[in-house]
Amino acid sequence: MTDAAKGAASAVADPRFFPLPRDEWLDQWHEPIIESGLPIIDPHHHLWDRLDWRYVGDELLADLDCGHTVLTTVFAQCRERYRPDGPVALRPLGETEFVLQIAHALEARRGLKRSVCAGIVGHADLTLGGEVRAVLEAQLRVADGRFRGIRHAAANDADPALARTMPQVPAGLLRDPHFRAGFACLAPLGLSFDAWVYHPQLGDVAALAREFPETSIVLDHVGGPLGIGAYAIRRAEVFAEWHAAILKLAACPNVSVKIGGLGMRLCGFGFCEQPQPPTSAHLAAAWRPWIAACIDAFGPRRCMFESNFPVDRGTCSYAVLWNAFKRLAVGYSAAEKADLFAGTAARIYRLGPLEDLAHAQPSVP
Repeated sequence: MTDAAKGAASAVADPRFFPLPRDEWLDQWHEPIIESGLPIIDPHHHLWDRLDWRYVGDELLADLDCGHTVLTTVFAQCRERYRPDGPVALRPLGETEFVLQIAHALEARRGLKRSVCAGIVGHADLTLGGEVRAVLEAQLRVADGRFRGIRHAAANDADPALARTMPQVPAGLLRDPHFRAGFACLAPLGLSFDAWVYHPQLGDVAALAREFPETSIVLDHVGGPLGIGAYAIRRAEVFAEWHAAILKLAACPNVSVKIGGLGMRLCGFGFCEQPQPPTSAHLAAAWRPWIAACIDAFGPRRCMFESNFPVDRGTCSYAVLWNAFKRLAVGYSAAEKADLFAGTAARIYRLGPLEDLAHAQPSVP
């Protein structure tokens, strides 16, 4: 069995919602960068240092330096480096401190200001109700002016295949009155909310958006369309259900959407299980119906392409991913592409004018 075949076999055996990236598998395919000068803000990536997987400073830089023009990034919560002790409610501050330490170190190496993690989306337990305000204020204090919002994951499904892929959260979290009391604390502090749900829960996101019209809600990963377990044999029905929910959610003007995350195993495209990695053309062809429907519903000014790295690195390289997005953006105007790749992210996460971010373009140290 070749190394590539072994890698594909290990991906099939891996029960998680994303497989571990395999460099020898990804290295089978490289392609030229498309539209290398197009400015990009990556509004969704993680950082972690775990026993079986490291994605911290050097790994992030290697991806940012692949040839695309990434002006800056936004870190998204992933339960990394929470404080090991102290008040439980304040332990998520450890993740913000961890990210800030990495960002400062990388920027010192480059002699640039805020070239990575210009925005931080962290965590606070919104089920604390009104008491969460003190946690939010503490996050703002420690984040060097970079704290932009909260992600309190609500993805939940009864299908056993989903239960095996990632930790489950309580069903109906977004409808919980304690959660909503905590959610009410976000807008007064100028904070947004990243909604990580599966597509059957999109109605809960819409209800939340209608109840709190002043709070900016960012829907992660095109709304989490499911394609494994019982959903695997219902692809057409899933698309129809997802699309109907997306159209209703798009009617809420305070909701924007991140276009990406489809490289996760739970979406069911299966590229990570093939002997060879996909090309950007393969990805664009497979993802086009979902991404085109999202952009049509929300419009480019409320859509932002995201990497979801290193999670989606189990499906493709950073270079190939952004090439796929650029293929999917063919046909949009220059102004619309500017929104999709950078403008929307800059507005939603309040990162400043793109002109001011241009000096922070990553370059090889």
